Amino acid sequence: MMAVGGQSGAVQSNGELKGAVEHHIRHIPLSYDNTASNESALRLVLTVRPEWADEGSNVEFHRFTDGITNTLMKAVNKRAGLSKEEVDKEAILLRAYGNGTDLIIDRLRETQNHELLMKYGLAPELIARFENGMMYRFIRGNPTKPEDLRKPVIYKAVARRLAQWHAVVPCIRGLTGHSRKNSRADAPISLDTNLGDVEYQRAIDSVAPGKPPPNVWTVMQKWIFALPTDTEAQRDRQAELQKELTYVVNQLSQRPGLGVNGLVFAHCDLLSGNVIVLPKPNGVTNGDKAAESVAFIDYEYGAPSPAAFDLANHFAEWGGFDCDFNVLPTRSQRREFITEYIHSYAIYLEEKKPGSAAGFDEAAEVERLLTEVDHFRGVPGFYWGIWALIQATISQIEFNYAEYAETRLGEYYAWKEEVTGLREKSGKEVPLRERRWAQEE
Repeated sequence: MMAVGGQSGAVQSNGELKGAVEHHIRHIPLSYDNTASNESALRLVLTVRPEWADEGSNVEFHRFTDGITNTLMKAVNKRAGLSKEEVDKEAILLRAYGNGTDLIIDRLRETQNHELLMKYGLAPELIARFENGMMYRFIRGNPTKPEDLRKPVIYKAVARRLAQWHAVVPCIRGLTGHSRKNSRADAPISLDTNLGDVEYQRAIDSVAPGKPPPNVWTVMQKWIFALPTDTEAQRDRQAELQKELTYVVNQLSQRPGLGVNGLVFAHCDLLSGNVIVLPKPNGVTNGDKAAESVAFIDYEYGAPSPAAFDLANHFAEWGGFDCDFNVLPTRSQRREFITEYIHSYAIYLEEKKPGSAAGFDEAAEVERLLTEVDHFRGVPGFYWGIWALIQATISQIEFNYAEYAETRLGEYYAWKEEVTGLREKSGKEVPLRERRWAQEE
């Protein structure tokens, strides 16, 4: 199910891959058209599976609707005599990018991420790219719902898999996204109006001194530059968010953490739909909960980041797109998750390089990471709040991005008021999300 693909790139003495990964993935000069969904999808699939046009083939498409950015479809060939398992072994996932999302997602970097994860057996085979998307092998299993993420047997499996990502996959350096000429040339960017392309790129990639790009900080800087600036209110909002990014970077970017330079290869979008519960091995019954295993899909936001950000971001997704703060993990649940994560991290670290986990005090690391995740709990709201402000202007998907942006940014401001003491000084009540986060049981 988890195919390992070829990978190239120079290797440094510390085991890190240096520079960009060469792309060996086939590119198809065709596009997916949402107004002619099945017809355009069939053209793409037949390009990589021409035998599916033979007599006896029965190609069907099943559209998934859990995402709020891209179109995701499963293509199957239900030939007579094949079992469901046999059909699924040949199935292809076709993912078409949402309108305008190149503005916020570096698609070449996404392909690089996918190829890198293939090398470590952590991503399905990437079959081909096309003009506005990609096709890859289907992972058999069941995508989770937000309520599934809150089940101990599932969140421990997520913790183990996330620890593997963070301990094993190297961070690859590179630029953060495109120059503005390749992204939003038609819209002036008020904060860098006088910057040339080189200065613009430097302003993004140097936002967090000492942290090699790309990283979660450079991504947020790129997004702030990409915010709409057509009105005075929009320009004021952009300036406000730039000021807040400076505050967050100053407060958190230099904190110690796992990985090289305090950065690990992070998924950065571990919502429920991107967590797949895998089928159990032969001989293991459904009642054996200890055998649960998960895989992660969709790597478009993957970037070197503090481990604490990736965990805090995942915890925020326990509430789903509705942002139900009542069900966010309590302190004891976070501790349980992090204990499983740290134990697995030490194991994978030792497997990667024998002796590297010597002196790794798991109990101390659990307490340290628990504290770091507390520090980062407001950053996911800031991150996705900026993202949603952009999506509100470019997306054609029926989702209230503007409202979602305000909810997520509200999480950030509630966190900031709490950590600065402003909330207490003003006599306001502790907001629900902060109350839930502080809850022990």
